[in-house]
Amino acid sequence: MVTMGKKKLADEEIAYCYGAAGVVDDQGRATELRPLALSSPHTQAFHLAWLSLFACFFAAFAAPPILPALRPALVLAPTDAPAAAVGSLSATLVGRLAMGPACDLLGPRRASGVASLLAALAVAATAVTASSPAGFVALRFVAGLSLANFVANQHWMSGIFAPSAVGLANAVAAGWANVGSAAAQLVMPLAYERVLRLGVPVTVAWRVTYLLPCALLITTGLAVLAFPYDLPRGAGVGGGAKTRKSFWKVVRGGVADYRAWVLALTYGYCYGVELIMENVAADFFRKRFHLPMEAAGAAAACFGAMNAVARPAGGMASDAVARLFGMRGRLWVLWTVQTAGAALCVLVGRMGATEAPSLAATMAVMVACAAFVQAASGLTFGIVPFVSKRSLGVVSGMTASGGAVGAIVTNRLFFSGSRYTIEEAISLTGAASLVCTLPLALVHFPRHGGMFCGPTMAAGDDHHDGDDAAADDHGDYMLLK
Repeated sequence: MVTMGKKKLADEEIAYCYGAAGVVDDQGRATELRPLALSSPHTQAFHLAWLSLFACFFAAFAAPPILPALRPALVLAPTDAPAAAVGSLSATLVGRLAMGPACDLLGPRRASGVASLLAALAVAATAVTASSPAGFVALRFVAGLSLANFVANQHWMSGIFAPSAVGLANAVAAGWANVGSAAAQLVMPLAYERVLRLGVPVTVAWRVTYLLPCALLITTGLAVLAFPYDLPRGAGVGGGAKTRKSFWKVVRGGVADYRAWVLALTYGYCYGVELIMENVAADFFRKRFHLPMEAAGAAAACFGAMNAVARPAGGMASDAVARLFGMRGRLWVLWTVQTAGAALCVLVGRMGATEAPSLAATMAVMVACAAFVQAASGLTFGIVPFVSKRSLGVVSGMTASGGAVGAIVTNRLFFSGSRYTIEEAISLTGAASLVCTLPLALVHFPRHGGMFCGPTMAAGDDHHDGDDAAADDHGDYMLLK
């Protein structure tokens, strides 16, 4: 076995990694995303990563579409649903912050598989024992922990795909996985109805329905752990003594980089907007358009379903514009797309607040909003791998956690209590996104510049000690070995 890093792979090993007709770089990373090349370990890891995260999204958003059934079963008050949403988002925040260093130390595959299995056990135990509003909050909290797998997903993809394809690979893996939230909106109400038709009591039916997300988590978690490769040809990314000694250096490398904080803020108001909408969309359609549970779930699913194409499109756009304009192009297109999504979010709320809103028109604008917001998420993670080569997991975890923080803050400011209607809260969410996208202008890479400033370091200047300088100079990045 050849250790990944600065050593080059032998020709026969490169051929193994992606097949004789495939393309890999000198570190065995795929330079193309080829989802149908199923014999390649790169492609196998890609499919395992997104399917595992799909199960996590399904579990995390299994409750909102069956809320009408949960309210009488758990005696929920009107304020309990927002509190549970905050609990879920808080768990996502905690889990993602912890997952970053875990990926750098243990490797993303192992961290992902273990997290899925632990989440499945926690969700199953809570679903069986919950009998009050506190139990409902606990259920959403433990389910929200599973979304920590997003960090492992992006870290894993950044390890097996070269810079020329990493934006697209990250975006497609995350985009397809995010469709799990839409699947939950569609499937959970239908599954609940089927369980009721079997004669299961109302107070038990929702518990039985929760077997579905638990089964998905267990199946995908075991599959990920059984997969024999962390990176091409099985080179692990963590666990050694040298890695353990570097733990605090890795953490400091991410936390001390202001660009990680800016990306965390802006991601809080693209992916954060998505989290908010996926939590409130079904309730919005039920209340404003008087739709039954199944129809409201189907309408709300349209928002999450856009991830199948919108987030990959963002990653593809990030890679394409980088070939023409470098990192400055990645930053400009992210600002443009996220600003458009924020404006459409404002419009969704305004349309819903009219006296006789049109369901078709409101859904059309909501789908457009979803497309831009989710594309912005894909564009963000086209930039993240280039911030710090040493602390990729930490930076990825910080950025991903920013999504949860943005959603928590927005939920507490606009959706909790009775100060704002749900339509006003949606518009205010869009306005906050408009403002919080502006700090992208502060992001600067020494050898490629920023949105308004050119490079401050010549391409041939090699005396700089920072991680980002080397990464910027060659458009490359390296995982911690």
